[in-house]
Amino acid sequence: MAKTILIVDDSASMRRVVGIALKSAGYDVVDAVDGRDALSKLKGQKIHLIISDVNMPVMDGIAFLKAVKQMPVYKFTPVIMLTTESDEAKKREGQSAGARAWVVKPFQPEQLIGAVHRLCLP
Repeated sequence: MAKTILIVDDSASMRRVVGIALKSAGYDVVDAVDGRDALSKLKGQKIHLIISDVNMPVMDGIAFLKAVKQMPVYKFTPVIMLTTESDEAKKREGQSAGARAWVVKPFQPEQLIGAVHRLCLP
């Protein structure tokens, strides 16, 4: 059974690019347009890893990450932040909130898949 990854990004093209890379690596994908949409899609579903943008409307990636870490079912689910944000203060904020990796766009698919392989829950 394939592992499931939640992609959270307000850019449809970015969700598509990341989704193609993950599916070609053998993962199942669920996607959401922002943090609030992502929270509505979790609902106890088994998610092995989350990839989230930082800057999104409605609920940004840091607020989403903090909300996820408050949910017992997802408290230990690894989160990769995939973002254009390279500011060190923002990166520290993400790490403090529980992000396990920080990948800056544009990215090489191999870089992202490598991080996914390392962090994905069994």
